[in-house]
Amino acid sequence: MNNTRFATLIHILTLLAKFPGKWHSSEWIAGSIGINPAIVRKELQLLHKLGWVQSKKGKEGGTMLAVNSCEISMADIFNAVKNSNVLGRKNTCTGGNCTVGQQINRELEKVFTETDEIVTGALKHRSLKSFAEQFN
Repeated sequence: MNNTRFATLIHILTLLAKFPGKWHSSEWIAGSIGINPAIVRKELQLLHKLGWVQSKKGKEGGTMLAVNSCEISMADIFNAVKNSNVLGRKNTCTGGNCTVGQQINRELEKVFTETDEIVTGALKHRSLKSFAEQFN
């Protein structure tokens, strides 16, 4: 996963966890991250689908956490935005008469799966709550 979606979701969720019960606008969240509010709104759509946030329209509206921050693990967040293996993608045009080319993707799949399991295993023991508590 060579993008910033994981970091962006962590930032959004950390802000919401630091200020529970308060509505925050996408503009306010975007200002903290230094990105366009449209990107924040796009990521909030995913968080809505997961049931992690709720929103209220209007002048007094915004977004807040819909669940306790201890219920969301860093692995949950990682899996929500994971679009490829940690190590990337395999080559798709392998094979031919080469013995390595014929077998490499099958062997790489084992390495990719193991690496993803290591990352997920390391993240599943950290909650959003414990991550957010680092910030004063």
